[in-house]
Amino acid sequence: MFRKFRILILLLVLATVGLGAWRANTRLTAWEHTIHVAIYPIAGDNSPATASFISGLNNESFIDIAQWMQQQTEKQGLSILQPVALRVAAPLTELPPARPNQPSMLDAMLWSLKIRWWASQHDKIDGPKPHIRLFVLFHDPALNASVPHSTGLSKGQIGVIHAYASHRQRRQNAVVIAHEMLHTFGASDKYDLATQQPIYPQGYAEPGREPRLPQDMAEIMGGRVPIDEETAEIPISLAETLIGPETAGEIGFLRSTGKNGQK
Repeated sequence: MFRKFRILILLLVLATVGLGAWRANTRLTAWEHTIHVAIYPIAGDNSPATASFISGLNNESFIDIAQWMQQQTEKQGLSILQPVALRVAAPLTELPPARPNQPSMLDAMLWSLKIRWWASQHDKIDGPKPHIRLFVLFHDPALNASVPHSTGLSKGQIGVIHAYASHRQRRQNAVVIAHEMLHTFGASDKYDLATQQPIYPQGYAEPGREPRLPQDMAEIMGGRVPIDEETAEIPISLAETLIGPETAGEIGFLRSTGKNGQK
């Protein structure tokens, strides 16, 4: 009985939070004003190289993302002068709550609430209040051959992103950050979680291309450039990616479609 009562209370809290998140997302995807995005660097390990890297980050470190969003809005015919403005906060010293592995629905809901509470306590930054908060954990590539999976939440407009503390991998980091940032606007993944292959046609940058494969670019939410039926390559920079029609509908770029890309 107590467990059922706890779940009921949790559902009521989530419903209230969800309504607020829906309203916030509706305002964001109207694309009437500049969206302020805050990036909070965090050392994901104890490497001195990571600490040195994040201490040198500034607004210019992520300018590729702002320029890419500008290009994508122009392609869609939107007239907003500056779609997103990215600012970098001082590095944080506390790690966000870890997302549980293979969580149950209840675990996922609890983590969603925890990360939103944690973010509200660690989101100080100079300037306008951010609409979107991206907490980027950087890892020393000399110590980490791979990094944990990143997460972007449209409910709360929060991203927990894992990237490499490497100037050489700055452009690939930008791809990951842009991908997760679009999740906060409501974009969905367009790749097979088991194979990492982009899903045809919505995960292809040029689904009407003949021959279909290989593709030259990646749809940003498809995540990779399809080469053949079993192979897809990670784009080396945002210059090799674009926002496809379905993603454009989900984030409000296409005025003739609903938020889920439905007419």
